[in-house]
Amino acid sequence: MKKKAIIDCDVGVDDALALILAFHSPDLHIKAVTGVNGNVPVDTVFLNIQKVLSLIQPANRPIIARGAGQPLRGKAIYAPSVHGEDGLGGIKIEKREGSESWQIFPGPADELFTHLARQSPDELTLIAIGPLTNLALGLQKDAVGMKKLRRVVIMGGAVRTRGNITPFAEFNFFIDPLAVAGVFASGLPITLVPLDVTRQVFLDAPLIENRVRIINNPFSQLVIDATGYDPAHHQFRGGARTFYLHDPLAVAALTDSHLVRKENLCLQVETEEGEHYGQVREVAQENNSWKIEVCLGVDSERFLKLFLSGLGGVIHDP
Repeated sequence: MKKKAIIDCDVGVDDALALILAFHSPDLHIKAVTGVNGNVPVDTVFLNIQKVLSLIQPANRPIIARGAGQPLRGKAIYAPSVHGEDGLGGIKIEKREGSESWQIFPGPADELFTHLARQSPDELTLIAIGPLTNLALGLQKDAVGMKKLRRVVIMGGAVRTRGNITPFAEFNFFIDPLAVAGVFASGLPITLVPLDVTRQVFLDAPLIENRVRIINNPFSQLVIDATGYDPAHHQFRGGARTFYLHDPLAVAALTDSHLVRKENLCLQVETEEGEHYGQVREVAQENNSWKIEVCLGVDSERFLKLFLSGLGGVIHDP
């Protein structure tokens, strides 16, 4: 039986690749895609969701919803150096008018979470690959409804490795650590996919040249264009030699139970302003710490085969 899922994202190049992988997976039925402020402002995220769905053309017409435009506390921070000003590296995808490939939910993303969870209790997994603001709002407004989710898979945090926005913090958690704290404290069953494991899966020049380019379809071309791959210098946007597949791994971790190695850890997140803001810490079991299933290792080649298969462009019926 296909696993039913919602994807909450801040599209984002790797978010777009995660959406392609998810909708092409024979193991997933994506019921909804929601947007949250993160890599780019939420209005741009919502537009990018529609652009990517226009490219994918999913048969089941998922529900889409706009979510939070600001973190629970503090100001929004964006990542144009990685994703470009528009979040998709400046690529051109024509957004089709009308709702051929999606249905728009009239309320905010957090209301859609609980609406769908109450419709299908203990059946839906929420894959969160942006800041956790929408999840925290859902818990604040309707914790009972949120607890009808089967599981939450979160791409975020840096547990035993350095951060990617500060030496201590990963981007998604740094944007809204107060939201992370609320989600961790919720008692929801959580699988965390942190930088510790996502840095083990990446695109590089040989992979692009030998395994992506030969697919030769709109999805493989999106990978090349959106990542800013420069064939003359064998590098990506900003001169990077690798492009990490953070968000696609979060999707893959749900589809393939043998893909990642997991440990149950007690974690806390730093919510006080300072150099450690947004940092995840392992702690002893205490009243204010929560045991999280954390992915720490991955079969990289198994993942890459799955990712490349997803680029093949076969859309499975829901």
